[in-house]
Amino acid sequence: MARRPAEPPARPGLAEAAAPAPADGTPHYHGHRERLRARFAQAGAEALADYELLELTLFRSIPRRDVKPLAKALIHRFGSFAEVVSAEPARLMEVEGVSAGVAADLKLVEAAGRRLARGAIAARPLLSSWGALIEYLRATMAFSGREEFRVLFLDRRNHLIADEVQGRGTVDHTPVYPREVARRALELASTAIILAHNHPSGDPAPSGADIRMTREIVSVLDPLGIVVHDHVILGRDGHASLKGLKLI
Repeated sequence: MARRPAEPPARPGLAEAAAPAPADGTPHYHGHRERLRARFAQAGAEALADYELLELTLFRSIPRRDVKPLAKALIHRFGSFAEVVSAEPARLMEVEGVSAGVAADLKLVEAAGRRLARGAIAARPLLSSWGALIEYLRATMAFSGREEFRVLFLDRRNHLIADEVQGRGTVDHTPVYPREVARRALELASTAIILAHNHPSGDPAPSGADIRMTREIVSVLDPLGIVVHDHVILGRDGHASLKGLKLI
């Protein structure tokens, strides 16, 4: 007897079947919300899957609907919790069920995460807080859909003076102007900088263009007595340090 081919797994989405409501008429997801909140309170975020953490985030944005199908649809579309909250609002609203208000709430979560990460490095010498710096850069730019080039300007004690995006580009290119970096460093009386940019492809390995651009910035800043401590490249799969790779 020929076997019937197995059906492919259903794609998560808003059409996901809902459990029947209790006899008293209370929507089935009310109990689910309380159980999920209790798990979060008792075990923390690490005990939750990405879609469950996203559900918790959506509870306040969408108070009267089961948000599990929407959370799963968002994770399916973007890949992870971090990639969902980092997505541009227009792309978020392409997912059925995401209104402008829901997108704004998700971007608020992203902004809060960035502010927390920045607070961890604000008053500390960056060269002795490298782990916190990498976490800040990952939260800020690792999951962006476009390349961003930023410069962290430091004082003589290697404390952060300013963190500025010098350029935004396409999915694989951002124009960088070394003399503009030098001009801004002089304006801020910065004695050292750290360069950073992201690779939306996910692979943080430096390209030949990345290496040439970094060396050009070093050559422009060196006569001015401004040190380039490093150039960090961020990707979904990790980060790369040009100094660590002995490329500068």
